[in-house]
Amino acid sequence: MKVTVVGAGAVGASCAEYIAIKNFASEVVLIDIKEGFAEGKAMDLMQTASLMGFDTQITGVTNDYSKTAGSDVAVITSGIPRKPGMTREELIGINAGIVKTVSASLVQYSPNVIIIVVSNPMDTMAYLAHKSTGLPKNRIIGMGGALDSARFKFRLAEALGCPQSDVDGMVIAGHSDTGMLPLTRLAVRNSVPVSEFLSEEKLAEVAEATKVGGATLTKLLGTSAWYAPGAAVSSMVQAIACDTKKMFPCSALLEGEYGLKDISIGVPCIIGKNGIEKIVEIELSDAEKAKLAESADGVRAVNNLL
Repeated sequence: MKVTVVGAGAVGASCAEYIAIKNFASEVVLIDIKEGFAEGKAMDLMQTASLMGFDTQITGVTNDYSKTAGSDVAVITSGIPRKPGMTREELIGINAGIVKTVSASLVQYSPNVIIIVVSNPMDTMAYLAHKSTGLPKNRIIGMGGALDSARFKFRLAEALGCPQSDVDGMVIAGHSDTGMLPLTRLAVRNSVPVSEFLSEEKLAEVAEATKVGGATLTKLLGTSAWYAPGAAVSSMVQAIACDTKKMFPCSALLEGEYGLKDISIGVPCIIGKNGIEKIVEIELSDAEKAKLAESADGVRAVNNLL
């Protein structure tokens, strides 16, 4: 399998590193507009191959999409990152142009590619990729929900005082500080509802900490996080490469599912060799339905800025 990662910054490089270490891809192409930057990152990563025990070939190129030809999966991380105090939505002006250009270049050389969008505002950028490329809905995936759910499980385990491997939980709806919907009602510790262990007040604190997870890290780091986003992407790419049929909450184009149409927003999806193989419609409570609808309104408001 050949994977292209667009953008050799912190997120893109982490993504390429995790994909290589998992050793399921034959080739990773790292591409960036900055002269020599992707080449340097690729060389640095390749010098870890004998130490980390992987055989994936990592190649860096400067703005030459012909080198991405024949990619099975492409990840778009390019764009300006968040700074402290910025919302994801404030990035739309610059990042929309980048995502549109990058998507067209990827499809030109890899007409069968599956695209995973990381650039923010992620739901709107995934929607833009759909509209600008015309690819089937299964072949464009927004990463956000996979990352948000990992952050949710981190906060759940922290509150429970248990290993993260003990917990499972999911975040759906928009990938924004106000739009996320952590499904605390369905979260479990080894199949036991977490509400058996945590009070409603504590669960509300966990949900709020999850929703501002990205902003919290941006404030601490001075820029967007990269380890967890890179790991989230690599897990999704692996699900496609290995056809695992794993369920991820991710931004998918809806055409009536959950009562929503013509919008990309986070919902549970089965991911396999064809990208999004199924959108899973779970039964939501009335309160959860209302929050999902409110989140969708927020995403549409940003989409209207395109």
